[in-house]
Amino acid sequence: MAKTITIDPLTRIEGHLAIRLEVEAGRVVKAFSAGEMFRGFEVILKNRHPMDAQQITQRICGVCPISHGTASILAQDEAYGIKPPPNGRIVRNLILGANYIQSHIIHFYQLSALDFVDIAAVKDYTGNDQQLRALKGWIADQISSKVMYPAAPFLPRYEAKYLENAELNIAAVKHYLQALDMRAMAHQMAALFCGKIPHAPALIPGGVTEKVTADKIAAYQSRLQKLQQFINECYLPDVMALAAAFPDYLRMGKGCGNFLAYGVFPEDADHSQMLFPSGVMSNGRVNPFNPTQITEDVRYSLFSSPSGLPPSQGQTEASPHKHDAYSWLKAPRYGGQVLEVGPLARILIAYAKGGNAEIGKQVDAFLAQMYGGPEMLVSTMGRHAARAIETKIVADRCAEWLDQLIPGEPTFRDFTIAETGRGVGLTEAPRGALGHWLDIQNGKIANYQCVVPTTWNCSPRDDRGIAGPIEQSLEETPVEDENNPIEATRVVRSFDPCLACAVH
Repeated sequence: MAKTITIDPLTRIEGHLAIRLEVEAGRVVKAFSAGEMFRGFEVILKNRHPMDAQQITQRICGVCPISHGTASILAQDEAYGIKPPPNGRIVRNLILGANYIQSHIIHFYQLSALDFVDIAAVKDYTGNDQQLRALKGWIADQISSKVMYPAAPFLPRYEAKYLENAELNIAAVKHYLQALDMRAMAHQMAALFCGKIPHAPALIPGGVTEKVTADKIAAYQSRLQKLQQFINECYLPDVMALAAAFPDYLRMGKGCGNFLAYGVFPEDADHSQMLFPSGVMSNGRVNPFNPTQITEDVRYSLFSSPSGLPPSQGQTEASPHKHDAYSWLKAPRYGGQVLEVGPLARILIAYAKGGNAEIGKQVDAFLAQMYGGPEMLVSTMGRHAARAIETKIVADRCAEWLDQLIPGEPTFRDFTIAETGRGVGLTEAPRGALGHWLDIQNGKIANYQCVVPTTWNCSPRDDRGIAGPIEQSLEETPVEDENNPIEATRVVRSFDPCLACAVH
């Protein structure tokens, strides 16, 4: 008979996620993923001026506001019939690229690495690093104390097997501390071109408001070089080390095995060429992406709006007492399929298409160290590897985009706000495929719908009762100790869930 394990809330993610597991004979047989609140941004936007959209939607998330702002202005670009000039397109890429870098770094070190790194190893540190020496005494005191919540966010934690190599543990903790400075540096890079972070005022339809100057280019470049060094010398090696130390997680958390990417970082005015291309991977094959195939089911969602609607016709009607529903997330599907989104989806689709030699090189290098094929990426640890590889690709490409900027050239085009119009803004947030659907009537927003990455990944069951990506990834996950289900939390955190976005 199955035993039910509830992890509520699942911590060290963005927002409040509840995971319910049914475990038999030490393995998960069923899993349920639930977003536990309602925010109503789509309701707030109704009857607002269209130019409010990119500012209001950025408040959906404090970690990836740039992605929401980008999706919103892309939708307005389409509705108004405008395209940014080259400087505007490149600056948008540089702002979004900086946001990717900070998000991926903080996810690994601050949100996920503590699932694997033994923080207690610091109490035996004998080196001269001042930060580690200060942390050493504090950790030792907290471990021996009777305080209920000592040393947050390091403790309390599940009792489990952690990294056993003392040298790697110390290095990882040191990099944890450095990552906080690296994140701040990436924020500074973005703010140079978007005014401030989070919630950038410079993102507008037609481009950006900030001018390109030689000083801004130099300031961005100097910070980027330090980030590139951290990525190459710390982030990538740390992910590789954890993958080698925990090989079981290269086989756990596989999930649905199908993937979706909208494409991101346009390299031309028409968005026909992307750094990470669009595509749908099903049964190992990549097919063209068709946005008309997206629908949202709500049978098990706490909404009374009709099920199976495309986002362009989507409705947001909360129903908190709905019978049998268990999540405030809808269930997005593509042609009826369950699809995973995120860095793994982007990397796998780009790798399969073969258009970027550097992506191929980085993926092959990881797989060579793990002695496996691309199927090993479809796993808990593979998601971390894909995210680290993507961070390097984005950072290196940002350096090239800087060289393409022309100081003094315009960064936006004038436009007229449409009295009536529709637009779709499709981009990729750090966590995956992000779409905003905009309908303007009589100069006001008549309808606005967002389908965000964690809505895809943390979705509940659809109308046919088929589990969402994270729910499927948890099936067959071993749980050695029902009182310490760390295996399940490691799987879930590999997706980098953002429930703040998902319950928008």
